[in-house]
Amino acid sequence: MMMYIVRHGETEWNRLRRVQGHTDIELNDYGRRLARETAAGMEDVHLDLCFTSPLKRAKETALLVLGDRTIPVYDEPRIQEIGFGSYEGVQIGGEDEKSRLFARFFSDTGHYAAPEDGETVQMLYERTGDFLREMISREDLADKNILVSTHGAAMTALLNRIKGNLSVAHFWKDEVPPNCSVTIVRIENGKTEILKEGVIFYKEQVKKWKSV
Repeated sequence: MMMYIVRHGETEWNRLRRVQGHTDIELNDYGRRLARETAAGMEDVHLDLCFTSPLKRAKETALLVLGDRTIPVYDEPRIQEIGFGSYEGVQIGGEDEKSRLFARFFSDTGHYAAPEDGETVQMLYERTGDFLREMISREDLADKNILVSTHGAAMTALLNRIKGNLSVAHFWKDEVPPNCSVTIVRIENGKTEILKEGVIFYKEQVKKWKSV
C-alpha cells in the first residue's frame, strides 16, 4: 500500500492565525490554488481511493487534488483535526488569557492543558493511531494507492507514530507541515516507512509556520 498524506490548503483562519480545530472553515482562494497546483504535480499518480477528514478544508483539498479521478472518497473522522473546544477562534500569539493558555500547544506541548470541551494530544494520538492500525491490517487495501487528506496536527500525529515518536512533549519536533505538503508512506508486510516527507508541488516559496 502507498499512502499519499496531504495537509489541507490555506484557509482564511490560517492566514489570520486563528485557532481552527473542529471549526469547519473552508479553503480560501489561495488555498484552492495550492490544492490545484498539488493536483497538477500529482496528476500522474494513480490513486485507487481516498480517505478524508470530514471538515470542509480537508475534503475540498482532497476533491481538488483528485481532479477528474472517479474513485471512492470516504469521510474519516479519526483523521480530522484535534479539537480545541473553547480555544477555537482565538488569535494565535494574542494577549488575552485564552490565547496565552493555548500558546502552550506549540511552545510547550508537554504542559498544554486542553479545555474541558477539547481534546488532549494523547487523544489525538489514539484516534489517528487507530486509523493507521486499520490501514496496516486491511488486506483488501494492500495493493492500493490511497490519498489521505487531513490537518496539521493530525498529520503530525500520524507521522510521529510511524517514526516511533509518541512523546507529547516533542510532538512538534519536526514542525508544522506546510499547507498542501504531501508525505508518501509505504505500508508493506505490516511495516510502515516514510519514503518522502513534506513534498511541495506548488511554486510559491514555503515559509516555515511559526506559532509566535
